[in-house]
Amino acid sequence: MLEVVDLHAFYGKSHILQGVDLAVEQGEIVSLLGRNGVGRSTACKAIMGLVPPVGRIAFKGRAIAGLRPDEIAHAGVGYVPEDRQVFPGLTVKQNLELGLKRAGVFGRWKFEDVFSLFPNLGARSETPAGVLSGGEQQMLTICRTLMGDPDLVIIDEPTEGLAPKLVEQVGHLLNEIARRGTAILLVEQKLTIALKISQRLYVMGHGRIVFEGTPAALAGDPAVRKEWLEV
Repeated sequence: MLEVVDLHAFYGKSHILQGVDLAVEQGEIVSLLGRNGVGRSTACKAIMGLVPPVGRIAFKGRAIAGLRPDEIAHAGVGYVPEDRQVFPGLTVKQNLELGLKRAGVFGRWKFEDVFSLFPNLGARSETPAGVLSGGEQQMLTICRTLMGDPDLVIIDEPTEGLAPKLVEQVGHLLNEIARRGTAILLVEQKLTIALKISQRLYVMGHGRIVFEGTPAALAGDPAVRKEWLEV
């Protein structure tokens, strides 16, 4: 579904991504791991056209490198940034409505689906998003992206700063997203959740992929974990 080949990206003269290769298949959860600053978020932004990419990016067989972010979104790629960009003056329900590609046109995800997974959002559907807790805002950001019915969703650090109970809820949501046929590229700092829910994993180091394999393979490779993941 998503194929990235020899992807490079730059911030000014800094060469951040140095030939990244990765792929995500339909309905698959793939995690992109690594320490802070190795280029994981930059890879997400390059795929979404938020950072100019150099290399090949194909989605469902169509070349998308060089397209505008809105064109990539309309092609079926959703993006959840790490900084919880809600519209604080709008209600929870209004924030969700902004995720629709066309007003009133729903796909696999409807209000009742979101509210059944996160009753807190349902109970506060008419509450301004700005007064939600950080965890609730994270849930709202993910769910708003789902309202656009993407075939692939890129999610950057969804569990950062969340309490253990909310981390568990995020894991349930990601499994439900995949169960409904939407693929996920997950940038995650917590190795435990990545190992638990992913079908495959990539580890980044210094702007390159340094490991690709299954959760079992990574769990059984202490040298890779020590070199590229452990602090």
